[in-house]
Amino acid sequence: MTARAGELLDAIAELVPRFVALATGSPADLRVPATPAWTITDVVGHVAMEPMRYLELAAGGGDWPHRVADLPAFNAQQVADLPTRDIGELTDLLTSHTQRLVATIAEFDEPPLMRFDGDQFVPADLQAGTFLGELIVHGRDIAHAAGKDWPIEPAMVPLVYLGLHQVLPGWVDPKGAAGHTATYELRLRGSTAYIYEFTDGRLQIDPPAARRVDAHISADPVTALLTSYGRVGQIGPAITGKVLAWGRRPWLATSLRRRFMSV
Repeated sequence: MTARAGELLDAIAELVPRFVALATGSPADLRVPATPAWTITDVVGHVAMEPMRYLELAAGGGDWPHRVADLPAFNAQQVADLPTRDIGELTDLLTSHTQRLVATIAEFDEPPLMRFDGDQFVPADLQAGTFLGELIVHGRDIAHAAGKDWPIEPAMVPLVYLGLHQVLPGWVDPKGAAGHTATYELRLRGSTAYIYEFTDGRLQIDPPAARRVDAHISADPVTALLTSYGRVGQIGPAITGKVLAWGRRPWLATSLRRRFMSV
């Protein structure tokens, strides 16, 4: 296991108790505006089922949507099939299954590749970054619905991106990125930078010999994460300076999000 994967597991272990406390202290039947079809119970249930799904996938089994476009229906069925709708029982499952997931990944000498959303093969250790993203973003969803605080630690954002970047090339929208050739640099302020290189609609992240950058993007890490998950738009962060763009073709920055499927 790499040092970065270790940091990722530590972040997950740290965040789960916070998520549990938030969930158990919020009204179970309250609707969540970020996911309007779901109540807080539904959101908690979705998050609670993910660690076991990751474990099963890492072991070569489990279920996943074969097309990225099928993910909303997959998640809806997951919630419909919850083993319980008691938040206390759901958070107990979340805690115990997360402990198993963290312990399993920590024992990998050579992390296996596992199937994941969109029929992709991804490293099982780094893919846990998307589970961290689920905790962070859905925690924020619940907190906003319940009128509570949910501070997001900027240092956790690059750990989420460890997982997102494993699957992001498979999330490119065939229509939105058709024929698109451009190179972007995304800088998370105070942290790290990534290169997104599109060639005729195909994406490589941090290629070994990247072309000259067309659009540089500097973003507050939390804003970048919430934009990636569709929780905030682009205009507000641009006006407030939380996102800045420059370079040979800076206008491309406003279209980067649209190059990916929105589910």
